Amino acid sequence: MRKQRMQVAVGVVRNAAGQILIALRAPTLHQGGLWEFPGGKLEVGETADQALRRELKEELDITVQSATPLISICHQYPEREVQLLVFEVSGFSGLARGNEGQPVRWVEPEDLAAYTFPAANRPIIAAVQLPPYYAILEAENGAGLRVHWQKIIASGATLVQIRAKGLPRAVVAAFLDELNVSGQGRGITVLVNSSLGLAEHPLVQGIHLTSQDLRALKQRPKNVRWLAASCHNADELRYAQAIGADFAVLAPVLPTLTHPDADALGWGAFSEWVAGVNLPVYALGGMALTSLTMARQAGAQGIASIRAFLV
Repeated sequence: MRKQRMQVAVGVVRNAAGQILIALRAPTLHQGGLWEFPGGKLEVGETADQALRRELKEELDITVQSATPLISICHQYPEREVQLLVFEVSGFSGLARGNEGQPVRWVEPEDLAAYTFPAANRPIIAAVQLPPYYAILEAENGAGLRVHWQKIIASGATLVQIRAKGLPRAVVAAFLDELNVSGQGRGITVLVNSSLGLAEHPLVQGIHLTSQDLRALKQRPKNVRWLAASCHNADELRYAQAIGADFAVLAPVLPTLTHPDADALGWGAFSEWVAGVNLPVYALGGMALTSLTMARQAGAQGIASIRAFLV
């Protein structure tokens, strides 16, 4: 017999300093004694937005002024199936407090891993920590890497994959050394493409798997802070989730200059496939910086691009 799905509206509440509000669940509740992002189940006839506003007023005594969808998660617990409809609350009035006696705490996004959350919250933490833009660094030579890096940093992007598949490993390694010594990589989360074999470099904080390397993996590599994956269909997205990837890139959403003959997914398929996984997913292919709103409406974490950050 199929378990009935319970829908829950969840708020990732940010204050002006960028900190996230978390609350401790009472020991008597389901998943009691764990930290959570505040929220509660939808009442009959209630929308997720309405439930969010009601729950945060009841639980925290704050009035939501601005909330946008962040991620949707379906999770099977032994005793129930839960769908979390997660919103990022960037505007609110009132002084947040535990209105029901629950302990609450403002936490830096990067410190969330130090707290024990329900299993379903892992993708939420990733989504909270990831920015809306994912820049992909490509170039024909070492000089090109430097020029494109400067343009990417000037754009404000803070998450960068060094792809550079066509360059010798030594050239990319020397570029990473240069960034590390000069301090130009400070404040930037740097991932390297799995084809480069440079995951051990001290500047590198993660690996971006090619779709081929993704399919070859049986489990998540150890000691990797960020694990991303390139996906081109729903099966690859599901496999990325299964091995424990932190996020994925799905492409091509729209026609691209680099692959003009490739069949574009379109926003409809993108939205459908993303809804089928509990994973932050970036849209890649034909993206501009102005594509972010459309991508978010389709359920994306944000957009990824090679060219959009070089303008």
